[in-house]
Amino acid sequence: MEKVECIVVGGGLAGLSAAYGLAGAGAEVMVLERGDYSGAKNVTGGRLYVSPIRGFYPELWEEAPFERPVARELITMMGDGAHTTFELASDRLAHPPQSYTVVRARLDQWLAEKVGEKGGMVVPGMKVDELLRKEGRIVGIRAGADEIGADVVVVAEGVLRLLAEPAGLAARPVDRDHALGYKEVIELPAGVIEDRWNLNPGEGAAQLFLGSVTQGMLGGGFLYTNKESISLGVVVGMQAMKADGREIKSHELLDRWKELPQIKPLVAGGTVAEYSAHAIPEGGIAKVPRLYGDGYVLAGDAAGLSLNALVTVRGMDFAIASGYYAAQAILRARQAGDFSAAGLASYEVALRDSFVLKDLETARIYPQFMELPRLFTHYPTAVSRLFEDVFTIGPGPTPSLMKKAWKGIRRDFLNLGTLQDAWLARKL
Repeated sequence: MEKVECIVVGGGLAGLSAAYGLAGAGAEVMVLERGDYSGAKNVTGGRLYVSPIRGFYPELWEEAPFERPVARELITMMGDGAHTTFELASDRLAHPPQSYTVVRARLDQWLAEKVGEKGGMVVPGMKVDELLRKEGRIVGIRAGADEIGADVVVVAEGVLRLLAEPAGLAARPVDRDHALGYKEVIELPAGVIEDRWNLNPGEGAAQLFLGSVTQGMLGGGFLYTNKESISLGVVVGMQAMKADGREIKSHELLDRWKELPQIKPLVAGGTVAEYSAHAIPEGGIAKVPRLYGDGYVLAGDAAGLSLNALVTVRGMDFAIASGYYAAQAILRARQAGDFSAAGLASYEVALRDSFVLKDLETARIYPQFMELPRLFTHYPTAVSRLFEDVFTIGPGPTPSLMKKAWKGIRRDFLNLGTLQDAWLARKL
């Protein structure tokens, strides 16, 4: 059968990052992407943290088609009939930018073109059906009736593991470790975006929502400002959705949320240009499989490299880093002529020494903490109620500011349940 040095399954950021490094070093690499183009099936909220990856392929990031550098961070706690927003506007966030909003269809296509310029081959519309094994090692892929051999396969197929799980490279995804995200891209003029989020021209904002956006279920909402659109979406835990006794369909959460009086003004006058849904790995470090073996490495979402840390949500920087380290490990294996597990072991060693697995290890407790139901019911309502008390002037004598605040704190934050939550939170 036809054979190449390296096959990359998946034309997302992890796969393209690996392919860029390999092709740039002269390796023969073929990227197989099942979508019509790279980015066609890649869905994300739309924010890339660039600070951790600036040292990887630095020539790329000066010209990458980013949307806006994030200069404002907003967190909104949504209760019944009230919401409280905490906002940070900081020069340190924007100069130099620590993160950018992105549109994946644009970013991924651009990176695929860069892979082509380096000599790599990106083949869209190619659905891989099976990873081929011979004598216990991965030796290539099957796509329809075609079989293509390879010295090494980079499995960057995404979260569902449609190839990795049947091949025995990773466990089958389960609902407890995943969430489902729904997103709309809503077109708005650049000036309207800047006025609504108090932005200077060209700057961007990132806003996260917690509470009634998911009807009290594990999850939240997000909003990112692009150049001439916003990305608005809802993420809900799969297990929480299945266990909920109400007849709420997951895709309805976004529609209901958009109708709330707190959200309507943000999307007013906008035109929905894109709608998408996507599964998201949220199992943390405990669910990351072995990342390499005889003839293969796992990268990106397929490897479970994603982190929801409540106030930050990361995945794209992990994907790019994993692709970079995969390429470096494969190039070392190529030089040694050894694509066995021993020859590729430097991949996981490098990831463990990097921010990727170190940050996931630091956040080991996060998936357990996020299962606390009060995070999505009690606390968003309690925060707004506390500020309502502080700002309310009644008909009689007004208590002092500290008396008002202390009354709310004792009522909503000093009880057995909240103290138990605080005890777990000490590990965050």
